[in-house]
Amino acid sequence: MFKKALLLGIISGLLAGIAGVVYARVYHSSLGADFSKVAPTVRIIASSLFGGVLAAIGFFLLDRLLREKGEIVFNLLFSIISFATLLAPFAVKLPLDLEAPELFRAW
Repeated sequence: MFKKALLLGIISGLLAGIAGVVYARVYHSSLGADFSKVAPTVRIIASSLFGGVLAAIGFFLLDRLLREKGEIVFNLLFSIISFATLLAPFAVKLPLDLEAPELFRAW
């Protein structure tokens, strides 16, 4: 069962990484903003792969420890953690030394 969970984590992480790279390319081509110095292709794929494997291990452990309620607890924790990771970028303050950071125009 661990091998299956790990394989699914790797596959889902790779697919998420590919989707992230495609999104970054589409974003760059449509808006002209290039974030490749901050988030290069390798980092996008590696972070997605790491997240997928970590989630697979967490699912396996919760499923083993809590038996019948493991899936429910995992889904709840996964939702909370996913929401929390979306809040972090909003807490970042824009650099004050730039006249107009990318995609923020002074009207």
